[in-house]
Amino acid sequence: MPAPPEFQTGQAAAIPDAIAPDGSEVRLLCAGPRASMALFTLPLGAVARAVVHRTVEELWYVVAGTGRIWRRQGQGREEIVALQPGGSISLPTGTSFQFRCDGAEPLVVVGATMPPWPGAEEAVPVPGIWEPTG
Repeated sequence: MPAPPEFQTGQAAAIPDAIAPDGSEVRLLCAGPRASMALFTLPLGAVARAVVHRTVEELWYVVAGTGRIWRRQGQGREEIVALQPGGSISLPTGTSFQFRCDGAEPLVVVGATMPPWPGAEEAVPVPGIWEPTG
C-alpha cells in the first residue's frame, strides 16, 4: 500500500515564484498527487498570451480585479466571458484561452490544475483574439 500524501500548508509569496507561459505572475500554493493550486496575477491593463494546455484541465476562481477571458474548444465552441470577484470558470483539457485585466486593480485568480502542473512545456502558444502586452 502506498504511503499517504503529506499534509501541506501554503502561503502566497510576496514575489512571484514564476511567470506563467501566458505571462501572468504565479505564486505557488499547494500540490498533491492529483492536483495543484496557484495564485495567478495579471497586472493592470495587461493582456496574457494565448495558450492551450496539452494534458491538464484548470478550474479558476476570481479573487480580485475584473477582466475577460476568451476560450475555444478545438475549432468548435468559442466564447468571451467576464471575470469578476466571486466568479469561476473551467478550462477543459485542450481549450485555447487568453485573458485580460480590464479593471482598476490587478486581476487575481486562484487556479487548480488536474493533474498537477507538469511544467512550462504544458502550455502551447496559439493565436489569440487580443494583442498580448508581454
